[in-house]
Amino acid sequence: MYFPLRITLLLSSVAALAVDQAVAQDGGAPGETLLDAVVVEAESDDILVQDGYVAKADRIGTKVNTAITNIPQAVSVVTQDQIEDQKPRTLNESLGYTAGANPNTFGFDSRYDAFYLRGFPAYYNGMFRDGLRLFNGPSAWLRTEPYGIEGVTVLKGPASSLYGVSGPGGIVNVVTKRPKDEPFREVEILGGEHSRYQAGVDFSGPVDAEGTLLYRFTALGRKSDTDLEGYSDDKLYVAPALTWKRDEDSKLTILGEYTHAVTGGTAAFYNPAYGKVSDIYAGDPDFNDFDQNQGRIGYEFEHRLNDVVTLRQNLRYNAVDADLEYSGLYSVGAGLPLARYWGYYEETMKNFTVDNMAQFEFDTGDIRHVAVAGLDYSWSEYEAYSAVSYVSADDAKTMPTPYAGWQETNLFGLYLHDQMEWNDFTLFASGRYDWAQTDAIDSSFVSTDQKDGAFSGRIGLSYRTVAGFIPYANYSTSFAPNVGFVYDDVTSNDSRVARPTIGRQKEIGVKYEIPDSNAVLSAALFDIDQKDGVVFDTSTGINKQRQLDLNSRGVELEGHASFDNGFSLIATYTYQRMTIEKGATGTDGNELSATPNHVASLWGHYLIEDGAFAGLGLGAGVRYSGESYGDDQNSFKNEARAFADAALSYDFGYRNPDLKGLTLQVNAKNLLDTRKQICSAGYCYWDEGRTIYGSLRYRF
Repeated sequence: MYFPLRITLLLSSVAALAVDQAVAQDGGAPGETLLDAVVVEAESDDILVQDGYVAKADRIGTKVNTAITNIPQAVSVVTQDQIEDQKPRTLNESLGYTAGANPNTFGFDSRYDAFYLRGFPAYYNGMFRDGLRLFNGPSAWLRTEPYGIEGVTVLKGPASSLYGVSGPGGIVNVVTKRPKDEPFREVEILGGEHSRYQAGVDFSGPVDAEGTLLYRFTALGRKSDTDLEGYSDDKLYVAPALTWKRDEDSKLTILGEYTHAVTGGTAAFYNPAYGKVSDIYAGDPDFNDFDQNQGRIGYEFEHRLNDVVTLRQNLRYNAVDADLEYSGLYSVGAGLPLARYWGYYEETMKNFTVDNMAQFEFDTGDIRHVAVAGLDYSWSEYEAYSAVSYVSADDAKTMPTPYAGWQETNLFGLYLHDQMEWNDFTLFASGRYDWAQTDAIDSSFVSTDQKDGAFSGRIGLSYRTVAGFIPYANYSTSFAPNVGFVYDDVTSNDSRVARPTIGRQKEIGVKYEIPDSNAVLSAALFDIDQKDGVVFDTSTGINKQRQLDLNSRGVELEGHASFDNGFSLIATYTYQRMTIEKGATGTDGNELSATPNHVASLWGHYLIEDGAFAGLGLGAGVRYSGESYGDDQNSFKNEARAFADAALSYDFGYRNPDLKGLTLQVNAKNLLDTRKQICSAGYCYWDEGRTIYGSLRYRF
């Protein structure tokens, strides 16, 4: 039977089951009442405090626990409840309902978490995990498994004043699931289209009777095909965690992960002409494995010396080993069959990061201070080997793999931050200096030794009114070193050492906590200048780096709410104009490709908590992306598109105490099967079509 029809029948069965149980319950003994469902939450509320779809406090943005509404900068959070209701398969999908984020530039491609913030790419230097920087290599990217996280914090705009090397669009911080101080056990199975089979477990709680030792063990296994022939989506994910609370003043948390994943190596379709994509899949099903192993191990240590000083040290080492088989098609002449090439690529990426900080809490007169002083260090290294064959896949497998490049980076950062509260005013002042040294050897064995340094700062002011409105303003900067040589004129051979990329943002906004309600609304107006961003220019047929200047300005509107009646809501709208101020010939003043002016989303979820249909959950959403240009020359446009998503669930515990913790759920992505081409820098991709899958979860 055709799979969507089977899912439709499953949806009907869920609804019918709810009605049947409601009728049976209503026909019970006189005076019988519905059960109060016991809600068992997966989040730990350790470094990210959340309530439904609304985040309350977080360490991102300040490096200390701070109410998010008090941070004078735009912050968006994807909470645990949102992740559970929407069931994202990738980090990109989890950002689909976040203002200012664009995770859909390259169509369907599950190989990478490639997202943009406020128009700027953030996947190389804007990726953070538990507050520590992650560097991705050219192809060895650390992937995020949504089942292993309890939230995503997006700090928008430059963030180098506290976090060092990062881009002007902001940073995305992924929060790992952490040990809980009460027992939590979960088993989940999932199945769906394209022979997708998945099982996950998540156990947590105290190890000893005193609750000084806590554990968490999260694991997932998946076997899956996709809509593309020979393109799999298999994964084994294991993440142990342990917390030791020696006393009320000391805590040590150890976080680990091992992931083995196999996806397809080619996600592209053949482009028969400039600005056009065909239905011909470019991959070779027999030579299409992207095999990746990644692991991380680290700890977070906190010790409160006294009422004034708290010391913290966060440390992590992670590594990625990627082996990529890919293929492509090219034309050899009119009327002739397309020819194929095969490529093999190996890369290892390693990161080590340690962040040492001291937090000070004190008063000067009527002003209350929470200050942080810190020193962090990061080391990263990648090495790559690459081979291409125009003969056969077997030839690509057996031929020697030539050296393709090596790079090592050492970063030191010294930072200070002080957040001052006086009456209803909050003033943030942050400053940091970074020292960066990068050594690189390219594929032709030309070495580069480069040193950069820069100061980054942020100053922000907010005011909390009696009515709950919190207007704010900030100015912040970012810094990111660049490696190698660039060409001001790509038609010549005159090159120079690349300058660091600098970002500067001016932002004003307002946040509003609706009184007596778990709801927050926000609006932000931003203007970001990026100087000396690095891009590749292929206009001469030779891949050369050049630097360009960009300006991003726009407005973001966002609302998150979870009401007492079981209804939760997310609404976002972004208007943005991304202008090339200095770019390739003929592009100055144009809009950057694949950057729509209008982006909006709306998601609602309603869990019926009493009455005949208690336990039934209904979710629906739409993601809209307006027109954008398909290349930087602005010679053609991408069409506007809208994707509809839906969710239907039933919590059996509302009716039957013996089934407490058992939930059946069905999720649909792109329910209406909208599929259009999306082009970036002149190359075009396809949107992913409809996907539907169901899951059965048991918490006990």
